[in-house]
Amino acid sequence: MKTMAINRGTLNQHNGPQICVPLVGRNLETLLIELAAIMPKRPNLIEWRVDFFDDIHDQQRVVNAAIAIRQAATIPIIFTRRAAHEGGEAITINEEAVVGLYEAVCKSGAVDFIDYELSQSSDHRAKLRRLSRQHQVAMIMSHHNFKHTPLKAMLIDKLAEAEAQGADIAKLAVMPQQPSDVLVLLEATLAASQTMQIPIITMSMGAMGAMTRLCGHLYGSALTFAAGQNSSAPGQIPIEELQTGLKILHSASGRE
Repeated sequence: MKTMAINRGTLNQHNGPQICVPLVGRNLETLLIELAAIMPKRPNLIEWRVDFFDDIHDQQRVVNAAIAIRQAATIPIIFTRRAAHEGGEAITINEEAVVGLYEAVCKSGAVDFIDYELSQSSDHRAKLRRLSRQHQVAMIMSHHNFKHTPLKAMLIDKLAEAEAQGADIAKLAVMPQQPSDVLVLLEATLAASQTMQIPIITMSMGAMGAMTRLCGHLYGSALTFAAGQNSSAPGQIPIEELQTGLKILHSASGRE
């Protein structure tokens, strides 16, 4: 059993999937409205996608927003700037400033996880690894491919790379071009979950890959993303529908 202990809970790979809902508001007011609508739906985690935030260039406003979200949420929070080359919003600050945001938010104590891409420089990634450990924030190292689904061995290697780089959790999201690509992702998830020592999060994106958001945990994925008020990636299922689907699947598979 692989369990990632965090400040306000655990991420347990073999106890059913945790459900994470993104916040994508453009300003603090809309973020808090969005959060107020999401919390009654009982997600397990919140992900703040700061690349949607209009004031991302203002470090203090980002920290203040993170603290406000922390005060309004009673569940763990993932802080994510998704890079544009991996499907995120275009932003006006450089990578040095982005790393500075992560550092400031870690120091604030407002978040439980940070998510940073494996595609970024090793220096930036290593710095955030040191800072996150110092401030007891779990680090997700992620890889997103919005063009296609690589071979199974390449997917396993990418998850293993995150573990080798010191990630607390490895995340992988890929885009299927044909139905068999979804099976490749699930096969890679199962294989990696049997050999890796850290929890993994995987998904096949878009409408074709939506089934992995429901059944991925049966193959070893510890967390699934659902849409609250808005989605942050293609294929996210509204949280109410995802919860219903998971309940049915758990009942049918004898996991209740």
